[in-house]
Amino acid sequence: MSRLTSYFYFLLFSVVVVSCTGDNSNSVSRPKELVIDRAEYKQRLYGFWLGQCIANWTGLVTEMDKIGDIGEIKTGDFYTRDDWGKPDQPSIWGQGIPSDLSSTIDFVFREEGEMWGADDDTDIEYMYQYLLHGVDSTRLGPEVIRQGWLTHIRAEEENYLWVANQKAFDLMREGMLPPKTGAPENNEHYDMIDAQLTTEIFGLFAPGQPEVARGLAYLPIRTTSSKDATWISEFYVTMYSLASSPYSGLDFKSRCMAMAEEASKVLPDSSYAAKMYAFVKEKYDSGIPWEQTRDSVYLRYQVQQMDGYDITSRELYCNGCFAAGINFAASLISWFYGEGDLRETIKIGALAGWDSDNPTATWGGLLGFMLGKEGVEKAFDRKFSSQFNIHRTRQNFPNEGVDDFAHMAQVGVEIVDKVVRFEMGGELDSTNNQWRIPNPVVIQD
Repeated sequence: MSRLTSYFYFLLFSVVVVSCTGDNSNSVSRPKELVIDRAEYKQRLYGFWLGQCIANWTGLVTEMDKIGDIGEIKTGDFYTRDDWGKPDQPSIWGQGIPSDLSSTIDFVFREEGEMWGADDDTDIEYMYQYLLHGVDSTRLGPEVIRQGWLTHIRAEEENYLWVANQKAFDLMREGMLPPKTGAPENNEHYDMIDAQLTTEIFGLFAPGQPEVARGLAYLPIRTTSSKDATWISEFYVTMYSLASSPYSGLDFKSRCMAMAEEASKVLPDSSYAAKMYAFVKEKYDSGIPWEQTRDSVYLRYQVQQMDGYDITSRELYCNGCFAAGINFAASLISWFYGEGDLRETIKIGALAGWDSDNPTATWGGLLGFMLGKEGVEKAFDRKFSSQFNIHRTRQNFPNEGVDDFAHMAQVGVEIVDKVVRFEMGGELDSTNNQWRIPNPVVIQD
């Protein structure tokens, strides 16, 4: 057992299972109630923002460095584990110049006294949390989403929007409302990566009840996506909700694998997303190195266009390097082979290729939540900045855009307060500072 895993068990937040009753479908007792300490959950939400920022900025070093050799843009051999710590190579738009974040492929940190900057992996989630906190509802309606985008996103460049997000924004400026802004007939980029990196946070607002989480995320996801891109986004939302589910007899690695298996049930069997999941999982289970699995993914989906994944035939810019599908497959590689280790998951995600900051941010946020603030610090054996500047990419937020993770986590807790009472049939136990949530989904091996 690793030092980090041991520390995880020491820090594991209090999940109390009470009033158990036998489930006739199997021998495992299913809890009727999940009890979560609100103060501990706040530290988990802090860990989410911190882990996501570390992973996001680390992944940006290698973003679009390696996308394969199909089409006009060719980037040569993909990175391998041996490239970690070596000089970064230019991205497809780097004009021959490596990343200015780090001259080598390595972790990117912000020390105490410095400031984390928002990026497209964190800023829309921040905006959705801000909007949801400010309404007397547990769900964001079409008008609220549209007004939020128009208020907090700059119309002029650089506005840090691309493909599906940019098209949805243009449609909103013309008066169109979600979900029409993500429909294929209106948004030709509906199957790009955008929704899966802007909506995972809704899973944290419905701990242990992924169906509720998907309900909260339903419209935000469809603001910019449809079909497989939507289902992939719901997979991530489900993973985030399951991070709070009770489990029994599973070590941390097994728990991570079981969460993915449970979340995969939201992917329709006929979808390329479901087939990608099965393909990557089969390769991982076979014991081959992650690099070989990544190369197999590239061959199967971008060269051979199997399982209905036809992006290459569409001759998109950079061969659809920011498409939902290929980046979903890459993210699964880092999740399975990372085996619950935060550092290793980020490393593999950064080296895997394509839009590498997005999968790293997704898993960095999820593992950061599961470990909590102190667990993330322990993983890297250091302290980090807690300051966050949303105005790096967005606008019109309080305090000139300067926030901190503790406050952001408190806002999240207050949203969960609403969701527990009005969506989950639970209660806020003010005396003990706990949520009491009925009928959670249980993680089983």
